[in-house]
Amino acid sequence: MSQKLPQIGCQELIRVLERAGFVKKRQKGSHLHLRREADGKRVTVPVHPSKPVPVGTLRAILRDADIGVDEFLELLQ
Repeated sequence: MSQKLPQIGCQELIRVLERAGFVKKRQKGSHLHLRREADGKRVTVPVHPSKPVPVGTLRAILRDADIGVDEFLELLQ
């Protein structure tokens, strides 16, 4: 059984994605687009600094990035 996802902010999520090989491509309004050049995966992260990323949104971003919960928790350390 997979572990429960923690509540994290958008900046922390962006740092985790960068550790996983994603680079910032562009930002329009409150949405940041990141891309992993190795396989072409793209993700969009909502940037709302005063709010945590909702768990459902976080799960969808991890699914789009092809990152498992265990790998995410390891990158978060």
